[in-house]
Amino acid sequence: MHSTALNRAKLLSPKRNSTQAANIDELAKEQLLHFGIDPDSEYGMALYQAACNLYQTQLNVHQLWDITTETLEQASKQDRIAYFNAKKFLSFQLAKVLDTLQNPFRATHQSLNAQSGSHLNKGHYPLFDNVTALFSANPVIVRTATYVYACTEWIDDAFQGKEFSHQIYSRLLNPTSISLANAIVDLEAGPYAGEYMAWNFNSGMAAIDGMLANVLSHGDVVIVSRNIYGGVFQLLQDHYAKPDKMAVKLEWFDGYSADEFQQFMQQVKEKHADKLKAGANLHVYIESPCNPHGYVLDVPGICELAHQQDALVMLDATLATPVLQQSLQYPHKTQRPDYVVHSYTKDICGSGATTAGVVIGENHRMFQAKGDTVNGVSWDKTLFWDVYYIKGAFLDSEKAFDVLMGMKTLEQRIINKVINTKVFTAFLASHPDFNINSHAIEQNKNAHLRRAQLRHGWPCALFTVDMEQADLSRDTFVRFFDALEPGFSHQVSIGQNNTIILCPALTSHSELNTEAQHAAGIYLTTMRIAMGTDNVKQLIAHFMQSAQIHIEPVRPGFCDKFMSAKQIDDLYLEISMQVSQQHFESVASMQTLLEQHDIQGELA
Repeated sequence: MHSTALNRAKLLSPKRNSTQAANIDELAKEQLLHFGIDPDSEYGMALYQAACNLYQTQLNVHQLWDITTETLEQASKQDRIAYFNAKKFLSFQLAKVLDTLQNPFRATHQSLNAQSGSHLNKGHYPLFDNVTALFSANPVIVRTATYVYACTEWIDDAFQGKEFSHQIYSRLLNPTSISLANAIVDLEAGPYAGEYMAWNFNSGMAAIDGMLANVLSHGDVVIVSRNIYGGVFQLLQDHYAKPDKMAVKLEWFDGYSADEFQQFMQQVKEKHADKLKAGANLHVYIESPCNPHGYVLDVPGICELAHQQDALVMLDATLATPVLQQSLQYPHKTQRPDYVVHSYTKDICGSGATTAGVVIGENHRMFQAKGDTVNGVSWDKTLFWDVYYIKGAFLDSEKAFDVLMGMKTLEQRIINKVINTKVFTAFLASHPDFNINSHAIEQNKNAHLRRAQLRHGWPCALFTVDMEQADLSRDTFVRFFDALEPGFSHQVSIGQNNTIILCPALTSHSELNTEAQHAAGIYLTTMRIAMGTDNVKQLIAHFMQSAQIHIEPVRPGFCDKFMSAKQIDDLYLEISMQVSQQHFESVASMQTLLEQHDIQGELA
């Protein structure tokens, strides 16, 4: 037998690493001997034939995979549909074979464990109860701490990272979590999904910490965009930068454009020339859109410049979601970040009921089998072995399922939020006493990057507005702010269906001192607003009524500066139609979907 074919067949053998078999016949006989089955018995002969067929099926399925890999890109749409449904049915056939094996398997197990008296029955063996899960229309919630393993050599391979379908602990690999990891990679990387892998964590901060712990070494230099989430600021400043911890040197980048970054990076290199020459690494951590103002950075431009200096780029893309930006789909790899992190807790899940996070990176940086080295990265430096395997900050199956269900409505929710954001920011901007920090406003300094970077030029749903120009007393502002409930939810987290408002100076960015807050554009009267999917006209009405109650008495004429009711109605209708048209016009044409060279001629 050809060596490649034999190696593929050997994967099914209980002696896959120690077998001396030279063909399928010998593999099957060896399997019977391994389990003490007499090959000349009636049972042995049936088992031998079944084993031979399974080894041959393994070869046939690999052949299907080879042919698919070679032909899929050139295949017509009709052929792809046929390939998919043929493989789908083959999966059902294999599941049916397992289901047929269920009854004799259960009967044999029962015969081994029948007990009476004070010793209760050990219970049924759940292996085949899981077969029907293959037919579930949604990912199955797999609630188990560990798994049944097949044989000694298979579990040895699993611990070496060489048996991808054989899981050991749910804290490492869980089918529900793997389903979510595959889903987020498909969304983010699209046609390049085969180049990337994801690991899910129990929260967005756990994901960020896991990524930083994997990437950073003692004494490294990190360029960090100024407006990052306050929790990340605290993690970097109070942990990684401490001399008795990682002694990482942090350099805060205040700009947004590639030109600004290039100039800043050069300054950083000159400042830390001795450290970099001595072996310290230079890395880049950016958040785009950023918290709390929602401003966009030139991600591809910054990545390209950073990669010219061999610096790794880590991007927190939580606010963009894969709907507004897919930074791993730039055709030139130098323009893509090396890692993308999301807090699933926010828009991707959307319910506000789950905390979860994810890190996405190139395959060779995320996982390799023990002993391997790919593209200069050793297996023990991958995120899996270096961090994920030992820290246990895994995502459990229930949370993974919640996020997967939220993904189904992600695009529709983001479209709704885009409309609400554009309407509400335009409403606020029409009043001279509000200072709006949102790239949704065309005159905003960040609007050109929003138009260039985000899909359709749509804004993210997070922005800030301050009332410094209104010259309100603290008491007046606080009474107005407190009155915004229940229209605006006074909550900390973002990305939910309800619209959330808070004062960053007192909550999410309270870790920063006053000087650092002002450098980040945050004042006492700054309100961070995360738009939800609510009726935005009801939100505007509540906002105006709260101002009428608490601001108008101390600032007469304040409410006269708001838009009229008719203007707001017209604004809402105009923006809703504009965003909807942008969305629906971007759907592929029927000619493209039908692939004219295959079908149109037949239709004619």
